[in-house]
Amino acid sequence: MTSHPLLSTAELASASSAIVLDARDRNAYDAGHWPGAFHLDIKRWEGLARTAEGGLQHAEFWAVQIGALGIDGSRPVVVHDDGRMTEAARAWFILQWHGADARVLDGGWAALIGQLSFAPDRTPSLPNAVVFRRPDGYEPRVRLIQRDELRERLDAGLQVLDARTRAERDGVDLRANARGGHLPGSKWVPHAELLQADGTLKSAPELQSEMSAAGLDPEAPLVTHCDAGGRAALAALAAVVAGKTEVHAYYLSFSDWAADASCPITKP
Repeated sequence: MTSHPLLSTAELASASSAIVLDARDRNAYDAGHWPGAFHLDIKRWEGLARTAEGGLQHAEFWAVQIGALGIDGSRPVVVHDDGRMTEAARAWFILQWHGADARVLDGGWAALIGQLSFAPDRTPSLPNAVVFRRPDGYEPRVRLIQRDELRERLDAGLQVLDARTRAERDGVDLRANARGGHLPGSKWVPHAELLQADGTLKSAPELQSEMSAAGLDPEAPLVTHCDAGGRAALAALAAVVAGKTEVHAYYLSFSDWAADASCPITKP
């Protein structure tokens, strides 16, 4: 079992053995980054995860992607984005699912430059590709669930947290989907409600309160989803911080569900 999934900026300053991944866009990384941090092209990872070859169920494929970042499984990994937390959470979910001891930097780059005094590095750090190995006995904090399994377990009462906006949930904002609405019986906790005003994640008691107020049973298994994975990963991260022990992320999320006409959708 990995350690706590969040890392504060103060903890990063003393985490000298950690591999730091910067999931901001390349221009932002080049303009200045944490010393020694590697750039993670999270948009590339997002695209790969939606291909037949790169589906998150393919452990060997992702072992190569993870190893290309210098991650061999022996050192902890810290990932951050610009402060939105969704892209860092996306990377964290993929990493931890495949066996890396990963953490999200709470508040991202915005918190980093606001809370620590350091000289940003403007020289790109290039990782040496290594062989990544999932540690023996490793158990991910959050598991992957696919459409067919979710549909089967939804009929059996599996609780689902919808982390999208109200307009998406109501079917007003279709994004790029042909159908809109929400999964039958799902509960709504928009991802923005999981964050403090400064962009850091709310405390465990606050998250527990948010989820209970939405009608989620703190003792029952939970699946999170959004439209395309990032907000689902953040909601799953929040659920772990809130103390839930059985959490799944429907990474392909509503865009995958809506594309299958046999999957039921509810509207207000």
